[in-house]
Amino acid sequence: MAYVYVQNENDAVEVFQQTIIRAYEGLPKLNDPQYFSTWLTRIIINCCKTYLAKKNSVQLVEPHTLEDLNSTSPTYIEEELDLWHSLCELEEKYKTVLLLRFYQDYSVKDIAAILQCPEGTVKTHIRRGLQVLRQQLKGAYIDEWVQSVERSY
Repeated sequence: MAYVYVQNENDAVEVFQQTIIRAYEGLPKLNDPQYFSTWLTRIIINCCKTYLAKKNSVQLVEPHTLEDLNSTSPTYIEEELDLWHSLCELEEKYKTVLLLRFYQDYSVKDIAAILQCPEGTVKTHIRRGLQVLRQQLKGAYIDEWVQSVERSY
């Protein structure tokens, strides 16, 4: 989750370490151990937001990342980069729910627990986030995917 937010392995490790420290310090405040996973995910998201707020807007790309890109088809790379760029430009509330839902495979109910908001709000944010993505990408790549996802809500 940290890597998806900060887009750099070293930064993700730093955020993860900060998350572990905050979780360890806050462990006595955890009322119900059953919700440890969602509690920890919430801490990771908050640490990522804090880290990104402090960091410059310039993103460096590691050389091995470019080498990995050369091994896949150019069309697929363009689609992935366009999608990723559009996702990164979304408002935090939309970006967070889409990352949790489609990159981490959390259910709507789990996302609601992590973000401490109603399930209806999560569904609304997913739908609006997908609409914004569709508008940003102008239907070039993901129309069929977005339509299939929207039908499931």
